[in-house]
Amino acid sequence: MQEIVNDLGQFVLGSVPTMILFLLLVAGYHFILYRPLRRTRAERYERTQGAVERAHAAVAAADVKSQEYEAKLRAARAEIHHARELQVQQWNAERETALASARLLARDRTEAAKREIARQAAAAKLQLHAEIGQIAEQMQEAVLPAVGSAR
Repeated sequence: MQEIVNDLGQFVLGSVPTMILFLLLVAGYHFILYRPLRRTRAERYERTQGAVERAHAAVAAADVKSQEYEAKLRAARAEIHHARELQVQQWNAERETALASARLLARDRTEAAKREIARQAAAAKLQLHAEIGQIAEQMQEAVLPAVGSAR
């Protein structure tokens, strides 16, 4: 057993320079290659993934602005529609006013025409009443001489 412990001690003693060399190699790898590699990977991540994340953020901001613009567009369309409705109501009111005045004018003219026709009819009746006597005399003269000559 003593032999195994001696062999093991010589083996560990012989491997100390290898372990030191291995530790120096790991430290050198860490300082020379691993840190710059990690820094490069972080920069690449920042350039690629960071750019993608910034692009997603820009797209989200654009969506927000797009929604704002759509809301403003809807509001503008609603305002235009409201203004159109007011204009149509105003035109309808003007049309109704014009129609009412035209109806009043037509009614007044109709009433005036009726009065004129009634006046002319009354005048014609008066003229007929005035001429009835003359017509009656003319008929008597026309009928009576024919009756008188027949006797």
